[in-house]
Formats: sequence, C-alpha cells, structure tokens
Amino acid sequence: MTEPTHSRGALGAIFAGLALTVLTTTASYVDRDTTRLLADHIRAGYPSYSQAQVDSAVTGYLVVLSIIGALGVLAWLTTAWAVRTGKRWARPAATVLFLLGAGIGLAGLLTKDTSGATGLPPELGWAGMLPCLAGVVAVILLWRRPRPT
Repeated sequence: MTEPTHSRGALGAIFAGLALTVLTTTASYVDRDTTRLLADHIRAGYPSYSQAQVDSAVTGYLVVLSIIGALGVLAWLTTAWAVRTGKRWARPAATVLFLLGAGIGLAGLLTKDTSGATGLPPELGWAGMLPCLAGVVAVILLWRRPRPT
C-alpha cells in the first residue's frame, strides 16, 4: 500500500522532528561537557552556589530534559506509525502533540526561575523549539487536502 503524497511529506517532517528532538536532547549533554552554557547560566543566576550545587542543578536539568526528549521521541514515533498506517485519529493526535510540544518548548524558553532569569540559557531554550518547526510543517501537511490525481 502506498501512502498519499501529503502523508509522505508529513512523514518526512515527522522524521525531521524526530531527528531534531534527538539532537536537541543530546545538545544539553554536549553542552555539559564542552561549552557549559547551562552551568554558567545557573552560576550567573545563583552566584552563591558552590560548584557542587551548580553541578547538581545541571544534573537535575539534564534529567528533566532527557525525560522530555524521550517523551518527544515516543510522540514522534507514535505519530509516524499512525500516519503511515492511516489511523483516523492521526491528524488530531498530531495536532494535540504539536500543541503540547510547543507549550513545553515555550515553557523551557520563557519560564523564569527564582533568580529572575529564565531557567534555561536562551541557546538551549531556542534549541528546544527547533522540533516545533518540523511539527508545524507536519500538522499543516496532514490537514492539507490531497490534490486530485
């Protein structure tokens, strides 16, 4: 069985979103070992924190971001399966998952912590929004009417 053209395009966007989710989740671990943006951001917001406290906060963020990333991967894979197999609920489910993902991404980007700064440094917050670009493309393609052949 071949998928309609609009489903193939949507599947491409879905797999792009999956890849972006994996990359953004991995980016926080790369940051921990290289640029240390998150650690520097926490240290700037909480100058009285010891290095152990900063490291603990970074670990806490990594756990939360990993859980969000894993749930995102699960959502992308489930959506891809639903679209590929032609489930009737694929379009509304993809839309709801996009809205949830965008909300979580915006929360990471905009939520301020007790220091008055955002919890994540802007670079990591914006990186968390990248999968949403693929999500909006996928949702648009899924809701687009197929062209008559």
